[in-house]
Amino acid sequence: MRIWAVANQKGGVGKTTTVVTMAGLLAEQGRRVLVVDLDPHGSLTSWFGYDPDNLAHSVFDLFQHGGRVPDGLPAQLIVETGTDNVSLLPASTALATLERKMVGVEGMGLIVSRALAQLWDDFDYVLLDNTPSLGVLMVNALAAAQHLIVPVQTEFLALKGLERMLHTLQMIMRSQKNRLAFTIVPTLYDKRTQASVRSLNELRRTYPEELWRFMIPVDTRFRDASEAGVVPSRLDRDTQGVRAYRRLLQDLNEGTTSWAGK
Repeated sequence: MRIWAVANQKGGVGKTTTVVTMAGLLAEQGRRVLVVDLDPHGSLTSWFGYDPDNLAHSVFDLFQHGGRVPDGLPAQLIVETGTDNVSLLPASTALATLERKMVGVEGMGLIVSRALAQLWDDFDYVLLDNTPSLGVLMVNALAAAQHLIVPVQTEFLALKGLERMLHTLQMIMRSQKNRLAFTIVPTLYDKRTQASVRSLNELRRTYPEELWRFMIPVDTRFRDASEAGVVPSRLDRDTQGVRAYRRLLQDLNEGTTSWAGK
């Protein structure tokens, strides 16, 4: 099993789109994929037609057992997405109460890791979609992940959000005494605008070793796929955005993501 977390401490940068698109492309290759929604807003859950406000069971259930994960519980929480080979562990809005409820409870940062350990032989890939705020959910995702993907919209305010995200990552790695490799992925890139071009150049100057060598363009077909509740490649296999994510997926699997020296 390969576990990738998709995270940034700024909303609207393409985290959920990244998870859904890559999940669909992996499924096309015959990979068994689990997507996990760790955001109380439930954008990933909503994408596949579930209502985070009305789910009886969700990833929230994993955090209700004093730091333990009962045998068999993770598998019971998984639902179908309508896409072959893609399954979902959904979010509910109850996740927003975790920080208050988990104060003083030991072991809460490893709940997702323990849950995925029970599913190790059932999936080839796990993609974790994250809340944009630092807390127990993001700590869980970073503890479970083998690689971190950081989507960054190519505009000035998103670059500031990236600085906060990398600062958070450094703090968590120090506390866990574990180094997590990460790839910065420029998203919502529009070569027609000076803001996008300047932001991309700034990313290349500041993060040459960690920045993916290409970018994800603005593509309205992602919105169409979200409205239809399907993975983007099912709606249009050859759209610009899908082609870009296909290249990203190949680079991640081959370990050739760095822009440096390209």
